[in-house]
Amino acid sequence: MLIKFDDYPVHQTAEPLSYMASSERNMYARYWYNGYDFDGDFYIGVAFAAYPNREVMDGAVSLVRKDGSQHSFRASRHLTGDRTQLFAGPMRHDIVEPMKTMRIVVEPNDTGFACDLWFHATTVAHEEPADHMKQGVRTVAQMKRFSQFGRWEGWIEVNGERTEIRPATTYGTKDRSWGWRWTGETEKGVSRDIPSQFFWLWAPIHWDNRCTHWGQHEYEDSKRWKQFAQVFQTFDKDRDFDTLDEAQVSEAICGDHRLQFAKGSRLISRAEIDTTYSDGRTETFVLEPLLRYHMYGTGYNHPEWGHGFYKGKEAWTLESWNINEIDVNAPQFMHVQQVVRATCEDAVGVGVLEQYIVGPHTRYGMKGFLDPL
Repeated sequence: MLIKFDDYPVHQTAEPLSYMASSERNMYARYWYNGYDFDGDFYIGVAFAAYPNREVMDGAVSLVRKDGSQHSFRASRHLTGDRTQLFAGPMRHDIVEPMKTMRIVVEPNDTGFACDLWFHATTVAHEEPADHMKQGVRTVAQMKRFSQFGRWEGWIEVNGERTEIRPATTYGTKDRSWGWRWTGETEKGVSRDIPSQFFWLWAPIHWDNRCTHWGQHEYEDSKRWKQFAQVFQTFDKDRDFDTLDEAQVSEAICGDHRLQFAKGSRLISRAEIDTTYSDGRTETFVLEPLLRYHMYGTGYNHPEWGHGFYKGKEAWTLESWNINEIDVNAPQFMHVQQVVRATCEDAVGVGVLEQYIVGPHTRYGMKGFLDPL
């Protein structure tokens, strides 16, 4: 099956671009974004992805406000081969300028949810270390991604209530990834590709004159199987700059973390994270939560609208709840991003602290899969 992009010299196999090189069912390519107000008045989560071997393209936009209301629009369609047509129902993802400007639109529809959001990159795109995860003898995840920081503008409307998104005060991150990992409907049989232990922390932070990037995966004994830290030079969103200039990113060392947890949960209530530089200096960033967002809103651990679930030829829906009324220890709500106020000596910034902490972790006294502290 030919698509228009087959006219470009970008093939990596002897097949048209509509055919994947692997028949791995969990192959995917995803855009993921967050956006948040400097004072924590709102948070936006956006996901859009193709699952070629599952024949699914889906997306979601989720908004949580300071009053605790979270609204999640989700859409899905049957993907028949051409992955360059980025739409699902009334939602579309426009690549206005690659690695610079993106637009996410949800046209007015019967759910009462609509939006027109523009993401403007303010840093270069940086390639992260690859993810490789095994479960027994099986490789269950092999992914590559790049990250960028940016600003948002536009609006979101839910049942007639509009939230204006202003670039002067709305920050965010873009996460573009591809490869394969657990997606779609639950597997049957012995080899289930969901890990029994996961300890993931991620902290992209905007400061006045730079952005810092920090993330790590740990095993139960605190040994790390992935870690990274960088400092990004920032640019005005309207400035023309080379988004592939890696000289604008400085590598650092992902240091230690000291976490406090809300009583009766695994939810982080305060964090200190260290970053060490090539000259030997170590900076400590203190992160204090302003607003909580559950990644369930963009499909993570969702029982009906999980990533890559087949919903037929075309489908969309709106789901709403209040984050103050849910059980934060329920498995579907364990994956969290929190808007945080960041401080480093006299410097003040804003960002998110993402956590996905399930299973045992000796240092913090976690023993079971979900037991609260």
